[in-house]
Amino acid sequence: MPLSDIFKRKKSEKKPKEVVKEKEAKKEIKKEKPVSPKPEASPYVSKKREKVIGHGQIILKSVHVTEKASDLAKKNQYVFKTVPEANKTEIKRAVENLYGVDVLGVRIINVPRKARRMGKQTGWKKGYKKAIVKIKAGQEIEVLPR
Repeated sequence: MPLSDIFKRKKSEKKPKEVVKEKEAKKEIKKEKPVSPKPEASPYVSKKREKVIGHGQIILKSVHVTEKASDLAKKNQYVFKTVPEANKTEIKRAVENLYGVDVLGVRIINVPRKARRMGKQTGWKKGYKKAIVKIKAGQEIEVLPR
């Protein structure tokens, strides 16, 4: 038996007409499946944005209260300390869910750690990530409760 015979295709026992008929029958079976109707929108879902507590509290550590941050609040920009792993979209979603406002933009600043000394002892002051969030005009966030 020569080697070339091993690689040759074996002829199928079915005739080509029978194969075509089987394919058509499979298509018909697929077409006969009932189509389920689309679920209607729930009447309980409101379009008004509500506060969703949860994931936002993990991403936003605290509000960064400084003189510069209070000046930015007059321009509808608020400053938050965040976890180092957070990105702009996560911060935007967290602020929208937690405070119920529309976020227009997010800017991020990575504040690096700094070397500090107390006499002969040297150490490090921790670094952190800071986010400046711009919100829609007319909306505001209560930074410090009165």
